Amino acid sequence: MQDYRNEIALMGEKARHAARFLRNKSTADKNALLKEIAESLIAHKEEIIAANSIDVADARGSGLKESMIERLALTEQRFDEMINGLLHVITLEDPVGAVDGMWLNEAGLSIGSKRVPLGVIAMIYESRPNVTIDAAALCIKTGNAVILKGGSDALVTNQALTKAVSKAIAKLNYPEGVVQLVNTTDREFTKQLLSAKSAIDCVIPRGGAGLIQFVVEHSKVPMIETGIGNCHIFIDEEYDMESAIRIVENAKVQRPGACNAVETVLVHRENVKVLLPMLMKLSESGVTFALCSESQSIVEASGAKISWVPATEDDWWAEYLDYKLAVKIVEDIHEAIQHIDHYSSGHSEAILTNRYDHSKQFLDEVDSAAVYVNASTRFSDGGEFGFGAEIGISTQKLHARGPMGLKALTTNKYIVYGNGQIRK
Repeated sequence: MQDYRNEIALMGEKARHAARFLRNKSTADKNALLKEIAESLIAHKEEIIAANSIDVADARGSGLKESMIERLALTEQRFDEMINGLLHVITLEDPVGAVDGMWLNEAGLSIGSKRVPLGVIAMIYESRPNVTIDAAALCIKTGNAVILKGGSDALVTNQALTKAVSKAIAKLNYPEGVVQLVNTTDREFTKQLLSAKSAIDCVIPRGGAGLIQFVVEHSKVPMIETGIGNCHIFIDEEYDMESAIRIVENAKVQRPGACNAVETVLVHRENVKVLLPMLMKLSESGVTFALCSESQSIVEASGAKISWVPATEDDWWAEYLDYKLAVKIVEDIHEAIQHIDHYSSGHSEAILTNRYDHSKQFLDEVDSAAVYVNASTRFSDGGEFGFGAEIGISTQKLHARGPMGLKALTTNKYIVYGNGQIRK
């Protein structure tokens, strides 16, 4: 077992220095750095996309499934979206320094709660190269230094991205510890990083269940847990069938490897005979199905030529991140909510309904980070919520929940003005 403690201590020391430097920078100064980073990325666009093609080729050669390769790929369009997200962060209000009200206590002290950076953040994530830039941008805007530990499948891309970022940081004379990339793929490094309480203030994991569980089990550093996305859509009785299929198709097919993609569709019994054959047409987009026992017999009777397997208990818990969809027939909204309450990962759930009382009941009773009425779960995203980029989607309930933007990367400290008071 290799000892990385000295290397981690050095990265932590650089990050601490950078965090002290950043927390005193104005919004204008931080925005200037973000603009310089955008220009540097654009200048190195060809180099970055070429690096990504190496990662994609290696991933495909190792047999990584296509839905995961889709997450990894940095196309021209996604590169431009990444830059636009970075530039949008510049336009967002800076939460740092905001004072959430002032009040006087009985002793005459003026007390306020002020937004401040978390300090040094370790971001541990998989696949998507855009997370490298999203995390860097959000951390810089909020005055935090960041240590990035990306997945091994995106290492070459992440090296090219952070190389461009580092050039911008150096050009404006910021400390190199503002953004640092871990260049080893050794999981032992991650394990030791998670024990570096003196170097890191907060760790944020973003990825699949295995990564999240690894961080939960090994971290001695406070963490913000971004959970897996076992997302559900319940199709209520009398809802327009074509609209329902359009929403489900978007939620499943547009980006099946995303954590906000739907994994289980719950169908009201009244809809079954009409809706199920329509739902099976998603097989034309490559979707396969895990069917409850009742829906199996209906599909077999319809003669639909689709690929399906009987749903097991594991299917109701699954985050497929693939072209697979579990389908269950439920008696009513109560059974749908019970199913979600039992199996959901607490990420995103939706109801498709014409009834106001059902929409209100669903919003009130479903306890997930994002709950939708008549819309795709694919909107659970910092950009779609108006946060610019996002650092991840938290499914925990302390500090931050749901898509995490700038404010989630800050904490508060109390500022107190007195004029000689002593406590009696």
